[in-house]
Amino acid sequence: MKKLLKKAAPIFRQHDGALTQELVLHPGDFGLGKVPARLTPDATTTVVCGFCSTGCGLNVHLKNGQAINVSASSDYPVNLGMACPKGWEALTPLAAQDRAMTPYLRNDAGELEPCDWERALIIFCERLKEIQKKYGRESVAWLGTGQIVTEELAFLGALGKFGMGMIHGDGNTRQCMATAVTAYKQSFGFDAPPYTYADFEESDVIVLIGSNLCIAHPIMWQRICRNPHKPEIIVVDPRKTETAMAATQHYALAPKSDLILFYGLANILIASGWINRGFINSHTIDFEEFAQFVTRFTSDYVSEATGLSVDQLWRFAETIHAGKRVSFWWTMGVNQGHEATRTAQAIINLALMTGNIGRPGTGANSITGQCNAMGSRLFSNTTNLLGGHDFTNAQDREKVARVLDMDAGCIPDGNSLAYDEIIDGIGSGKIKGLWIVATNSSHSWINQNSLRELLGKLEFLVVQDMYHTTETAQCADLVLPAAAWAEKDGTFINSERRFGLVKKVSRAPGQALSDFNIFKLIAAYWGCGQMFEKWTSPEAVFQILKDLSRGQPCDITGIEDYRMLDECGGVQWPLPETGKPSTGKLETERRLFEDGRFFHPDGKAKFIFEAPRETPEKTCDNYPFILLTGRGTSSQWHTQTRTAKSAVLRKLYPENVYVEMNESDAERLGIKPGELVRILSRRGEVKAAAVITPAVQPGQVFMPMHYAITNQLTFPAFDPQSRQPSYKSCAVKIERDIF
Repeated sequence: MKKLLKKAAPIFRQHDGALTQELVLHPGDFGLGKVPARLTPDATTTVVCGFCSTGCGLNVHLKNGQAINVSASSDYPVNLGMACPKGWEALTPLAAQDRAMTPYLRNDAGELEPCDWERALIIFCERLKEIQKKYGRESVAWLGTGQIVTEELAFLGALGKFGMGMIHGDGNTRQCMATAVTAYKQSFGFDAPPYTYADFEESDVIVLIGSNLCIAHPIMWQRICRNPHKPEIIVVDPRKTETAMAATQHYALAPKSDLILFYGLANILIASGWINRGFINSHTIDFEEFAQFVTRFTSDYVSEATGLSVDQLWRFAETIHAGKRVSFWWTMGVNQGHEATRTAQAIINLALMTGNIGRPGTGANSITGQCNAMGSRLFSNTTNLLGGHDFTNAQDREKVARVLDMDAGCIPDGNSLAYDEIIDGIGSGKIKGLWIVATNSSHSWINQNSLRELLGKLEFLVVQDMYHTTETAQCADLVLPAAAWAEKDGTFINSERRFGLVKKVSRAPGQALSDFNIFKLIAAYWGCGQMFEKWTSPEAVFQILKDLSRGQPCDITGIEDYRMLDECGGVQWPLPETGKPSTGKLETERRLFEDGRFFHPDGKAKFIFEAPRETPEKTCDNYPFILLTGRGTSSQWHTQTRTAKSAVLRKLYPENVYVEMNESDAERLGIKPGELVRILSRRGEVKAAAVITPAVQPGQVFMPMHYAITNQLTFPAFDPQSRQPSYKSCAVKIERDIF
């Protein structure tokens, strides 16, 4: 065992018979590369926050070599001295009492009991190999995350597909960002959010679609508040959210009618001559076909479909036309829909036809959800081969194999099943073994009750997480204890494509190990450790990722090392070696497409469009309300796995589940404020306290996604292009809880 551990992961130490990960205060532990001076035990160092995709810089203050507090970094180019409540409480989840501090194995009595790492690793390999031998390579899959560092994402993907022979692996970024990925690839030729956060401050018209920016991305909203141009702020959202209340124009359209709305706006702009013909002719294709297509979306038709008046449609279009620097921003309200990709592309089309792209204050800009969703998109081996390459392209497979010094035959020549297809594969018997890393699927997946039933059909379920108490970990046959943010090194890539540095500033508890070192151990026990001999540390892997990115739109060969990232306050991709400025000074903010060239072979962007599709689940007499879900407060995060550990954050949001409904509906049903009600869909029934508010339109109700019961109700519809779930619309009924 000791010999194997020494070969597999030399940073491990044996202490009192237990395998632990030590915190040694030297530059390498803090991911600073070749820093000449030692980091003192009472130092302050800047670390990128591990919650949302904004990617704020937090100053972590150390005492006796242990992180004790954080403050907002005043000179980090993302947040400029600001932090949201989650950022201020970033260290609290590390000290939670339910941290997984040892592996857990389910015993014959059906209970999870502690075991040692050697037994856990042997069981992990034996059980998954047995399943593959019995049912084939495609019978085992993994579900990853946007919560771990880029280098770990790459290791998981390479280990799973190249080392362990898996075909299928996807990430929870499928739940939040798959639509943007697909839309950008099809329209631009690569998954390329074009903007920089400075565009929030440069626009004179800001259009926010399906985005409650005040709550979901409060630091980005603060960047808007810094805008000196007194911009028109347009919010497109069925609810009168906090962001809509602060807007200059709010369009409370009917849920999931946004695709029709944007086609109608395009028709008005084209018919009125409010388009940029020069940009269209020089930098796009298929515009004439699109212009002909949208003629059917007359103002009267769009008004009827969306619930907006004709005057509102024209005011919206006129505002876009009057703007000199118009930026369009969207997030989950668009991405999580049954026709989400075409909706995102309808937004992209508006930017293209008006020439609002590639200039300061413009762009068709998707805002990411998780802290490292962009890292997952480019380097996880899920939606594409490492570095934005294509599994189905032989040249790409050869390049990746050459960089990794391995046989190209180890690389699958086809794409993975998507998340929902992997879940469906459990039901059909195709998937027998599943490895879930740093995500709480039993809470977050759509139509939750069905998923929990399916997980019970697996022959072997492994969950790798920092807590052993999550809903998903409690379903597992084996739990592997993982280190958390700030307990390991690596990089995150934020919404504006900025690589930022994560540093190890705290010891992982007990025998918990970084995901990187868990993967290193699994590779050794599986028998493919030699394949990853050069993967000695996260920074060593970062250098490999640089080589993989060479010649790609996301080329980062010009980033020297972690130290450069630290000194520059992060670096946006691309930065090829040839792109480094001769002065040695790097621009803090850089956007894409300034030269009007896109990533398709002809250098042009495509107008992509398709007829709208009906909502999969409509209301009826039995289920007359539309349920909307989304972010509750800026103090909650996803399934509350971490934010619920903070007493401070818990005080900032309601402890008990609530449902928002319009006062007219409440009066008709005899429901009083705060009264307990039942919400029923065709899939489940839950109880919540009624919040009566004019923010929700009649016939609609809203529940935050953070509470464990919300996804018992949601309808499992998926966008056909991106395979992203449609969380934002399903049919429910509301009843007083009179029992």
